[in-house]
Amino acid sequence: MTVPTLEELRRRMEAAAERLDFEEARALRDRINLLRGGAEDVAVDTSGLTRQKPGAMGLGTSQSRPEPPEGWVPPKKPDPMTKGRGRRQG
Repeated sequence: MTVPTLEELRRRMEAAAERLDFEEARALRDRINLLRGGAEDVAVDTSGLTRQKPGAMGLGTSQSRPEPPEGWVPPKKPDPMTKGRGRRQG
């Protein structure tokens, strides 16, 4: 397997964008960026990489927000009349 050159990857990316295949164009763009950054292995899976959104930059923004599993229902809230009632005798 031969390693494609930057020019070949750029042409394939532009062709994918013209076909409106933006997923492939994004993957090729990420491979080009890896090569420009000095990466040795271009067969790296870049599907999990996302670009930061403007306005959402800063400490902690790289942390993903937890999402409940599909079909999860929050538990029923407790009765407010059962809390804080003492057991005083007398």
